[in-house]
Amino acid sequence: MDLAEAVARGVVVLDGGMSTALELAGHDLSDELWSARLLLTDPDAVRAAHLAFYRAGARVAITASYQASFAGFARRGIDDAGTVRLLRSSVALARSAASDVDGQRWVAASVGPYGAVLADGSEYRGRYGLTRQELVQFHRRRLETLCSAEPDVLAVETIPDVDEAEAVLDVVRGSGVPMWLSYSVRDGRTCAGQSLEEAFAVVSDVDEVIAVGVNCCAPSDVAEAVAVARRVTGLPVVVYPNSGETWDAAGRSWAGGGTGFAAGEWADGGARLVGGCCRTGPAAIEVLAEELAARS
Repeated sequence: MDLAEAVARGVVVLDGGMSTALELAGHDLSDELWSARLLLTDPDAVRAAHLAFYRAGARVAITASYQASFAGFARRGIDDAGTVRLLRSSVALARSAASDVDGQRWVAASVGPYGAVLADGSEYRGRYGLTRQELVQFHRRRLETLCSAEPDVLAVETIPDVDEAEAVLDVVRGSGVPMWLSYSVRDGRTCAGQSLEEAFAVVSDVDEVIAVGVNCCAPSDVAEAVAVARRVTGLPVVVYPNSGETWDAAGRSWAGGGTGFAAGEWADGGARLVGGCCRTGPAAIEVLAEELAARS
């Protein structure tokens, strides 16, 4: 059964924040490569994080490739061939961890925004000053490399800007590789300020898109996004917000307290892929999985 079929049958639980799981295991991620650095220095730690989420009840693991790119690894002296190996390894590690648990699991290859590579919080602003074609060029090689590793789906995530979403869709359209598109949003709009209606409408002619939604946002932003996504696209909705704490990009730290997830409400509204993003570790996913299992 592929992921689209599973989603048609009911809610599928995603994992939580890869960086959170790694930090809970004692790893220092104060680096511009963030969790992608562990693909290079400690791949076993990445595999262990995936396994922890699978054991907590996640059925989909999102790879550690969010902040991985040819440009980012080149700054560490890694050539193109080495970057290809690291990107492909991100999928292989998640697939390997799935072999240690019972039941079917899926691997989603993370495709983060251009702003993530800048490591300055730009993924929460968008509007990078690049043309659509420049964004296509940035995303193409990474997407093609990740697709060659045969993930079950591409997780195009934390996209702040409709322009960037359209650039990614230009690359994926016609590839035959399933993907979901997930925006970073704030107060009912993309982080770049576009309406959710405009943001979700761009997938209308892309057959590869199996779900649309939001991630790396406040839990309070989810319910409206679910409603708009369903109304505009009719597709299943993917949601994986942060815990409710706030990221300080300048200080590279989290502030405030978590607000809790209304997972049942989101599922009732049409969310079919539900998990967590930053500051949600395996324990939080276990609670989420138990809640959704009880409802079903």
